[in-house]
Amino acid sequence: MGRIVSTAGTGVTLVLASALLSQQGPPGPGPGPRPPRPQESAVRDPGVRSGAAGAGEALAGLNTAQLRYFLDGKEAFEEESFVKDPPPNGDAGLGPGFNGLSCGQCHAAPAAGGTSPALNPQIEAATKFGARNVVPPFLSLAGPVRVVRFARRPDGSPDGGVHNLFVITGRQDAAGCNARQEDFSNATNLRFRIPTPVFGGGLLEAIPDAALEQNLAASAAEKRALGIAGRFNRSDNDGTITRFGWKAQVKSLSVFGGEAYNVEMGVSNLLFPQERNAMPGCIFHAGPEDDVDFEAGDTDDVPLFAAFMRFLAPPAPAAGNSEGRALFAAVGCAGCHTPSLRTGASRIAALHEKEVGLYSDLALHRMGPALADDISQGVAGGDEWRTAPLWGLGKRIFFLHDGRSKDLVETIRMHGGQGSDRYQPSEATGAVQRFNELTSAQQQALLAFLRSL
Repeated sequence: MGRIVSTAGTGVTLVLASALLSQQGPPGPGPGPRPPRPQESAVRDPGVRSGAAGAGEALAGLNTAQLRYFLDGKEAFEEESFVKDPPPNGDAGLGPGFNGLSCGQCHAAPAAGGTSPALNPQIEAATKFGARNVVPPFLSLAGPVRVVRFARRPDGSPDGGVHNLFVITGRQDAAGCNARQEDFSNATNLRFRIPTPVFGGGLLEAIPDAALEQNLAASAAEKRALGIAGRFNRSDNDGTITRFGWKAQVKSLSVFGGEAYNVEMGVSNLLFPQERNAMPGCIFHAGPEDDVDFEAGDTDDVPLFAAFMRFLAPPAPAAGNSEGRALFAAVGCAGCHTPSLRTGASRIAALHEKEVGLYSDLALHRMGPALADDISQGVAGGDEWRTAPLWGLGKRIFFLHDGRSKDLVETIRMHGGQGSDRYQPSEATGAVQRFNELTSAQQQALLAFLRSL
């Protein structure tokens, strides 16, 4: 029946079984994934799983005060931002540049804290309240939600920063502002990202660095045979592992929330107190715009954002597929998408020593030139990406960092790729090769397993 190689306690299991893998080629990534066999033409992504969202709720085990903090955070997460004088259930401080009007608008599917919904709310935001923005050609109502980065500045030096899609000019609550919308006509310079889900954020934050390091080092020989290496992005200051964002470039949920508030909505705050696009006629509040109200005893929004993400439960999987789960390990997917890790000690019972079924090692891996965006963040190079957690995959509509695919089969195959004069081959090429060597029935079982997550 073959051989099972496992490392206890790491959450990584690589199954090399002749009963599951047919026509096994030599180990290693080789020049690229082998072309699919003829019978694979019938393989189909089962599609977005029907039924309840299975996401968006609080972690089990929160006490009354923690649950109240979660609910207050969810309300803040979903509140719309206005330039000034907001109606009830809103916040002032939007702009001058922005990508969306609330956290919850873009992190919406399949529930609050998720990723891009099927219909892109940015289309309405572009002209809401009289704004005069032109919707760029890379956005459509059919989605996905996107933000744009520029690879290079006009002088040719590296850029990599987020450039706001829209400005507040023309809005009824922004009289006097004449900010100009940016020029997105140089399509070759644009790099896109879709919202990364924040489900189970507190559990991810609570996994000790040592557990991540031990997991990455586990099953080293088996990983090398598949071409898998990996490394962590780290804080420049204290050297600890950073783990949030598409390139694991953000240290904590607090920083994640504060930075997004400033970058995506233009709201300065206590973590990012300077106005991002300060210009005469477009500043309507003294900074920071999101601040503590000492007289009323109200906190600022950023801690509420962080509380919502920290206490947000991971998505609940559907009934699994045992053959598909075994094949997931057999082809080598678990070499990066670690099924389970464990949190350490925490003063919060809901986060204390819990199993975390994230299907990720939270490490960076080289994904080849086809998925490279030429943007470096921390130690992450232009071809490196954090292993995306797969929990909630069954409800995902858009895949990859830029949402270019809606098809899971296409997405898997895009994980493999040859190298170039600039970038090495994708570390997933060996696993993609093994996926291509499965029978159609085996591939379909693996896809069904993924859509159960």
